[in-house]
Amino acid sequence: MIGVRLYMLQRLTALIMAPLVIGHIAVMIYAVQGGLSASEILGRTQGSLLWALFYGTFAVAVALHAAIGLRAIIHETFGLGGKSLAILTLGIFALLGGMGLHAVYAVTA
Repeated sequence: MIGVRLYMLQRLTALIMAPLVIGHIAVMIYAVQGGLSASEILGRTQGSLLWALFYGTFAVAVALHAAIGLRAIIHETFGLGGKSLAILTLGIFALLGGMGLHAVYAVTA
């Protein structure tokens, strides 16, 4: 049952990430073609709750999606299972999520 839930959660995170990836790429193309410098981009993102929510959602979705995918790879490759696999997966999620949210904070706070 946990496998089905994780499968569905990974598919849900993919659905969340798809429009965020497109939005991110569109904004980056706009910024590059507009000739904006890194400092000008940061000037527009810092203090913005909208960008913090956009990229915060993106960071959490990516961390969940990646942790679930790595869980399956680790289980299939190394045969790890049970509580060890659950703890490792949670650690991967915490590490990726923490790094992502730290980056979001750096460009929006």
